[in-house]
Amino acid sequence: MKKLLVLLMCMLVIVGMLFVGCKAEEEAVKEVKEEVAEKPAEVDVLKIVLLLNGNLGDKSFFDSADNGMKMLKEEYGDKIETRTIEMSYDETKWEPTLLDVSEEDYDIIIVGTWQITEMLEAAAPMYPDNKYVIFDTAVNYAGGDFSNVYSIGYKQNEVSFVAGALAAKVTVSDMPLANKDKVVGFLGGMDIPVINDFLVGYIEGVQYVDKDIKVAISYIGSFSDSPKGKEMALAQYNQGADIGFNVAGQAGLGQLDAAKDVQRYAIGVDSDQALIFVDSDPEKANLITTSALKRVDNSLFRAVTMHMEGTAPYGEAEVLGFAEECVGLANNDIFKSVVPKDIRDFVLDVEQKIIDGEIIVSSAFGLTTEELNEIRNAVK
Repeated sequence: MKKLLVLLMCMLVIVGMLFVGCKAEEEAVKEVKEEVAEKPAEVDVLKIVLLLNGNLGDKSFFDSADNGMKMLKEEYGDKIETRTIEMSYDETKWEPTLLDVSEEDYDIIIVGTWQITEMLEAAAPMYPDNKYVIFDTAVNYAGGDFSNVYSIGYKQNEVSFVAGALAAKVTVSDMPLANKDKVVGFLGGMDIPVINDFLVGYIEGVQYVDKDIKVAISYIGSFSDSPKGKEMALAQYNQGADIGFNVAGQAGLGQLDAAKDVQRYAIGVDSDQALIFVDSDPEKANLITTSALKRVDNSLFRAVTMHMEGTAPYGEAEVLGFAEECVGLANNDIFKSVVPKDIRDFVLDVEQKIIDGEIIVSSAFGLTTEELNEIRNAVK
């Protein structure tokens, strides 16, 4: 009898221990579940780096690219991280920086301009898991496996046509600072295809209005030398140009200084340059009749958005224009107050005709040197 009692007591102890253990395990599981519930689920953050082969502060091309990063951050908040690296105009820094960031954990690496093309063509195949976006040029897709590269070009020739039509209308107008000479100016950063694409469109826009108008053409040989840009712009104004168009990045700011010095008109580029100076230098701002916008910011915002949606066309090149809101004419308050309504209506009508396909604008891409020289010589 005693043995049976002892056996029952042992069984009760074992059952009690099992019950206590199960309860403890249940409590532990409950605590873990509550702890997990309190913590928000971790969300993957898209990491983007923008490499500038120059510096911010050009009030033009590079500032527009950086603005694209700001637009993305404003739209997507904590879902993305953006970083802009100014590599300066020192070319020896560009390739090492590109290779360094390619080794890091960025989801998208963004670079721009024709000067980076060969460097990216060398780097992209080495890092096939990376995604690259290059703007204002394109890699040679026939020359290698660039399935991880999306190239963005712009229809700058079309917006430049509209700028040329405006310049022509201004020079033959009775606007206060217009003279009797039928001369307009074009100031390019370098004698390269993308700048000459602006030039060809500009010349065609001028001639669309009046084939007798001359175009003074100068190349600075730099995208950063503002003093030289000013010197060349002053020479154009002294040759009779009463309005000039700068397509030269930071160097082109020299033309805006020159316009103020001699009280002549100007056309900005890439960013809305009149609005940039409206507070700091309103006298200069009111001479910038409009700007031919190359919306690098919109194009980069669009590229990243497509990446997030899984529709970014890596392995391809796209050329963006009016339809994608990646080129356009600045239609700001200064444009409306400085440029007479009949001229404004005319140039906006020209823009619409380009959009509708009624006006087809030529491109410098694919032209031989002889063909390009023929175009330039026609307006001397």
